[in-house]
Amino acid sequence: MSSEARAINYYNYGTPAPTIQAMVEAETRRMHAPEQEPSVAKERVRQHERAKAKAAAAEKSAPGISAFAVLGTLFVAVLMVFVVLAQINFNETAAETVRLSIHLAELAEKHRALELSFESAVDIKEVERFARDELGMSRPDAGQIIVISSTPRDNAVMINSGDERGIQGFGNFLRSLTDYFR
Repeated sequence: MSSEARAINYYNYGTPAPTIQAMVEAETRRMHAPEQEPSVAKERVRQHERAKAKAAAAEKSAPGISAFAVLGTLFVAVLMVFVVLAQINFNETAAETVRLSIHLAELAEKHRALELSFESAVDIKEVERFARDELGMSRPDAGQIIVISSTPRDNAVMINSGDERGIQGFGNFLRSLTDYFR
């Protein structure tokens, strides 16, 4: 077996490949060493098999990406986008509320100013002067004033004799009450 093949075998066993010098020294020791007993060879085979099993287990337990992890990450990302969009919408609505509140305050101030100008435009003394001088009107004398008093209107509700009973009679009673208060 060549030294390149041994280097590959070292990698397959899960141990790092030694330098070329270390490989030469190991090969020299092997050649000069007495023949190994069969139990030592069996032990090496077992070690080799254990190393293979360990490498296979490491391969199987190597971290991978689960489909659920990908879906969960996508779901969280979509939720985060919705949260950001909701926050943007909230901020826009808050800004619009502030703008409308300022506009409402301006309109309320304008309304007060218009009410003041209206009240100052209508002068009772000026109206009386115009009615007296321009229209020829005068204030009424005590004999020209007539007071009319009226009393509230009377209402009557007629209830039938006890012919209707039960739910229909109760319904008629409620209808008559609503008609009374109209």
